[in-house]
Amino acid sequence: MTPTSRALIDQLPGSKIREVADSGIGRADLLPFWFGESDEVTPEPIRRAATDSIQAGETFYSANLGLPELREAIAAYMSMLHRPVTADRIAVCSGGVNALMIGLQAVVDSGDEVIAVVPLWPNLTAQASILGGRVKRISLGFDADAGWMLDVPTLLEQIGPQTRVLLLNAPNNPTGWTLSADQQQQILAHCRLTGTWIVADEVYERVFFGAPAATCAGRAAAPSFLDLATPDDRLIVVHSFSKSFLMTGWRLGWMVVPPRLASAIGKLIEFNTSCSPVFVQRAGLAALRTGEPMVAEVVDKLRQCRDTLLPLLQATPKVRVAIPQGGMYAFFQVEGETDSLAFAKRLVREAGLGLAPGAAFGDEGEGWLRWCFASREPARLADGVARLRRAIGL
Repeated sequence: MTPTSRALIDQLPGSKIREVADSGIGRADLLPFWFGESDEVTPEPIRRAATDSIQAGETFYSANLGLPELREAIAAYMSMLHRPVTADRIAVCSGGVNALMIGLQAVVDSGDEVIAVVPLWPNLTAQASILGGRVKRISLGFDADAGWMLDVPTLLEQIGPQTRVLLLNAPNNPTGWTLSADQQQQILAHCRLTGTWIVADEVYERVFFGAPAATCAGRAAAPSFLDLATPDDRLIVVHSFSKSFLMTGWRLGWMVVPPRLASAIGKLIEFNTSCSPVFVQRAGLAALRTGEPMVAEVVDKLRQCRDTLLPLLQATPKVRVAIPQGGMYAFFQVEGETDSLAFAKRLVREAGLGLAPGAAFGDEGEGWLRWCFASREPARLADGVARLRRAIGL
């Protein structure tokens, strides 16, 4: 017999973003804005902490849940932004995506209903499907003036005792939409009644361009479920060092879980990766100890990039886009372009412009494109818009 994987895995679509990126391999003149990462390298003090750790011989296993000192530092960092969080609720993982998968493994059984607010980074819904969850999609709405919106009453109507997990990513990839504190309170109260777990991907919480929440001591941060929840709520909040600390390639993240769930999470980490590398955790510790001014600088730079790109897109005929409240993406439509994958490939081929097709984020994203504006040189964004305009005949 020919060896094959599970039928469900065979049916999972490949990454359409990777497909577009592969079509641009070897293009020296290409402007790539397809992946969700900054083009700036990790700051030197963070890199040095990792190399110092390697030189010191820290090449062995660590505890499943992470180095105690890193868990303490993460707890202090989260407590600075939100209600107090204790270290026994922190689990260190090998990236935010690993944290999401492990969190879902802890609470999703085959056949469970999982509701996801979409468009959404495809890994989240795919992870739930891999575990046998039945994913129900609730779509955001779009208005050219108001931007992306969630109809909370419609969402709550769909969440019942049969709903095991609600998946939320806010600030959202790809749209930049985020939740208000009032909306979070309504959702949390309803999920308490139905016994539904909330898995909140909040990796972009520091990449937020609105007024900081009252609990954030004036620091830029989006509203968080951690501002409202008690430690015993059915809530898993996932974070990553990738975005606001410029550490995408390090694969280091964490989750905040109820204390009673931490032991199970530790078991799952053992069965997935055993632990995050110690030298990578040392880099994360350095980021937290020295990185707050850097985070402020990163967010300020991203705001400049947003405020460079979005007015240019808004001024482009045929383009429909709203100013994102958070994240590092512009999600936009071009009139007449309904096949986002084909259009993205054409932009690579004819304009040397690399963008992510909206179809990568589910059917709700079809006809849209995602532009990551995290660029060390904002002038590159203007060049990209000029290329887009030429490609659509302007």
